[in-house]
Amino acid sequence: MPCKIAVIGGGWYGCHIASSLMALGFSVRIFEQNDRLLHEASGNNQFRLHLGFHYPRHAGTRIQSRDGFSRFIERYNDLSLPVGENIYAVPRQTSLIDYDTYKLIMTATGIPYKSIETCSMDLRNIDGMMKADERVILIEKARHYFSTHLRQVLSLGVKIKSVDHTNHSVTVNGEKFDYMIDATWGHFSPIQIETFFEPTLLLYFEAEEGLPAVTFVDGPLYSIYPTEEKTIYTLSSVPHTPLGRYRSIDEARSVRDNADKSLIEMKLDLMTQQALENVPNFRDQYKFLGPQLSIKTKPVGNSDDRSCYVGKSGRIFTVMSGKIDTIFFATERILSMIEADHGDVPRDVPSSLLTTIRAKATEIGISVR
Repeated sequence: MPCKIAVIGGGWYGCHIASSLMALGFSVRIFEQNDRLLHEASGNNQFRLHLGFHYPRHAGTRIQSRDGFSRFIERYNDLSLPVGENIYAVPRQTSLIDYDTYKLIMTATGIPYKSIETCSMDLRNIDGMMKADERVILIEKARHYFSTHLRQVLSLGVKIKSVDHTNHSVTVNGEKFDYMIDATWGHFSPIQIETFFEPTLLLYFEAEEGLPAVTFVDGPLYSIYPTEEKTIYTLSSVPHTPLGRYRSIDEARSVRDNADKSLIEMKLDLMTQQALENVPNFRDQYKFLGPQLSIKTKPVGNSDDRSCYVGKSGRIFTVMSGKIDTIFFATERILSMIEADHGDVPRDVPSSLLTTIRAKATEIGISVR
């Protein structure tokens, strides 16, 4: 019989990893504590499919995003749409980087872009800007896709009450598995790199269809991005979207769950004032609809690292990443680690399993090693 693997967390990473392992012949069970998939951070963000332009300060994140972008389109072509006009702008006074340096970094990374002088939105105090072909994730369609594709292995509305770990197996809620993959970003078990939990408040606005996506880089800046609803946009701010940094998930949840009207109004005012620095018509163009509250897990440090890390302790894997583009990297790291365990794979796994995995992985575009 094939290797049996428990996946904890039904976000983008949990769903993609489970789906990929199933395609390779593994027996998989995915546990999600909510009653639907993509309910936590995966369903509460700006729904961007990145190429890496956000991260001039971290080469690893840029490269993983760049490479994962095309693979995402190939694997999940129907789960995203191109953004008609996607702009990255470097403000003249508030950016930590000048436009020429920003261009040099992106050119050296091999990320395609086009320098432009103007765009369809009236922008002020700009040192330079570029247009890039990025995409918006269709979150409802993705939720339906994974709910259908994984329906036979899904355990929705199930909290993990017990995990027992030995050298040869992991028992989750009384069910025995060969491996367990924690894709909850430290909500369930500790991550092997130093992290913190950040409750966040993103703002939704209504505006006319077809306005550009505009991201202001780099440093304590902000972005306006469309959603899958053509007249709905999000506003996110590096200094104002976070509601604090916390060592425990319980503290972060308490802050998120207790966000009140006065806090939301204060954040709306701060983020609107910030947007007006470069988008003078912001108040006229965008009508506030409401907030979106979530929790992010981020690594400690100043390098703006959002690349993917996979840790392993015995038979338990932990996954950590800040970007959807790196789901492929996570899967390949897990497969490589399982392959490295080949001599310790459960006795009932055929010796030819890894050969079969490699062949199937090649067929669906996964690189093991």
